[in-house]
Amino acid sequence: MNAIRNLTKHSDNTGTSLRRGRVTINDLAERLGMSKSTVSRALNGYPDISEATRLRVSNMAKKIGYQPLSHAQAIRTGRVRALALVLQTDEPDRHNPFLQDFLMGACETASAHGWTVTIATATSDADVLAVLDRLVDEHKADGFILPRTEVQDARVDLLRSKSVPYIMYGRTSHGVPPAQQEGSWVDILGEAAMCSAVTRLAGLGHERIAYVGSTSNFNYSHLRRDGFKAGLAAAGLEYDPDLIKSGARTREEGAAQARQLLLHPEPPTGIVFATDMAALGAYSAVSDLGLEVGRDVSIIGYDGVPEAEYARPGLTTYWVDTQRAGGRLAELLIRQIRGEAAETLREVSEAKLIERQSDGPPAQTSAQLALKIKNRDPI
Repeated sequence: MNAIRNLTKHSDNTGTSLRRGRVTINDLAERLGMSKSTVSRALNGYPDISEATRLRVSNMAKKIGYQPLSHAQAIRTGRVRALALVLQTDEPDRHNPFLQDFLMGACETASAHGWTVTIATATSDADVLAVLDRLVDEHKADGFILPRTEVQDARVDLLRSKSVPYIMYGRTSHGVPPAQQEGSWVDILGEAAMCSAVTRLAGLGHERIAYVGSTSNFNYSHLRRDGFKAGLAAAGLEYDPDLIKSGARTREEGAAQARQLLLHPEPPTGIVFATDMAALGAYSAVSDLGLEVGRDVSIIGYDGVPEAEYARPGLTTYWVDTQRAGGRLAELLIRQIRGEAAETLREVSEAKLIERQSDGPPAQTSAQLALKIKNRDPI
């Protein structure tokens, strides 16, 4: 039976009497043998309450079915116990399947703390700022998760000007040392993955390795390109600007950039992509040129989208646990709202290599590959 609706007056094994009806904070305090003030501060995450006490209060609240009245709590604390994020519907990769995992992680973690997540949508960069501004003015959330950070991020500027807590999924201000940056973030070390991808291909025998990045406004695009360059240096390979492409976020853009690279007089035998969607697009370009992925051209992606497993051949990629990332963003943002310094709430982790069949030792040299492409049967 429901604990909130069906508590009748009785004595439990602690000798404490519980009154009929909705469980109140007085019931909870009495059950714990604490003052109402201490229980309230523990439930609301005040920093002067120890983590052990907070967990004890939280566990007892769940046990006896205590649920704080949200409107009363908002009046008392000035918080609505809600996080928010704004999704941009005009993005070309807005339907990425891992978005569901990301939102699930954020919502589950927020719910475990008794918080909710508000999701709003916007149709353009300008609309994102307008929606954020409205949510702040209407006090619909206590803090914001900012996905897909840009080098110069106007969302950060807006929220900082209004002294509203925020946390970024990704870093910002490329080229600025972390110690000089402001704000909280959770990020995956995409630059480490790109470096690893290059050294992996070099270890397989590739000497001409290309890179296809995303658009330059995103911070991750610069970090991953830097990681690619670091991988070349680590492998003792020469940097060739002709083998660096950018601006690919969709399959079509990935195909176009891959085709340009392979029609170079000295084509690469291996290509590293900043995203899986662009990497999967390259499959059609490779096929159109009479080549085979994994044999004539090795391809490595990044993200770990589900389609990568079902491509033929399967795409070797660096998988990102987006559900965990969403959860960590919610956790750290709640801690920031409760008083912890934003600059102390930063986490990075590494992507996991998923080995499939899209990469392997080169079947021929760059010169032999160029000749094969030149002499291919016309389509």
